[in-house]
Amino acid sequence: MPRNGRASGAPSGKAFRVPRDPNPLSRSSEAGKESHEAACPQTVDAAYPVSAVEAPAGRVLLDADALRRTLTRIAHEIIEANPDLTRVALVGIQTRGVPLAHRLRRLIEERAGTAPDLGAVDITFYRDDVQVRGGGAPRHPQPVVRSTALDFLLEGKTVVLVDDVLYTGRTIRAGIEALFDYGRPERIQLAVLVDRGHRELPIRPDYVGKNLPTSRDERIQVQLVEVDEVDRILLVPAPEEAHEDG
Repeated sequence: MPRNGRASGAPSGKAFRVPRDPNPLSRSSEAGKESHEAACPQTVDAAYPVSAVEAPAGRVLLDADALRRTLTRIAHEIIEANPDLTRVALVGIQTRGVPLAHRLRRLIEERAGTAPDLGAVDITFYRDDVQVRGGGAPRHPQPVVRSTALDFLLEGKTVVLVDDVLYTGRTIRAGIEALFDYGRPERIQLAVLVDRGHRELPIRPDYVGKNLPTSRDERIQVQLVEVDEVDRILLVPAPEEAHEDG
């Protein structure tokens, strides 16, 4: 145990009490060094760097194994609901919906022998909070514009929109609107990793990984290796104004 009273790897954001030695004379040889450490506590903290991956900011709801099992189940459900997978396309909504669509495609191919078409859609200019009528300032921070890739015809396809968290339903509405600017799919289905409730639009997913009811002052944070270097789902505190319309 280090002299600063905390185990290696503990989050540096918390305060840790250093226990007093009942016999201070026994530490005479260390007095000078500990006096310097007391004056410069940042030197001690630097010896135990903690990354964001090692110290989650919220409560872990699903770890990597649970997330993998959840995606496997969704892949099975997509296979069962769509007998002709050659007419299915998985389209991920930027950002984390895209790696989820890639994973689902791989899982479906492993189990059914057929890989659905794969695409990505950016909904930035289809959101209802990007600009305000009358030229006022937007209510939320504006999103980063990312790429849309739909290298196949949508006509005759069953498009499975893939996203990480379903919340108000506004992101999905924007995703559907974006799709129809590229073509007219035969059907649109929705697959989400987490449904956290609080719907504001009449949107219901076809495939749900986990139903995780939350309060308005909580947020579901999905972390994926492709984006965040770790696979897990967290429940984190957040004021309502900080929520994204999922």
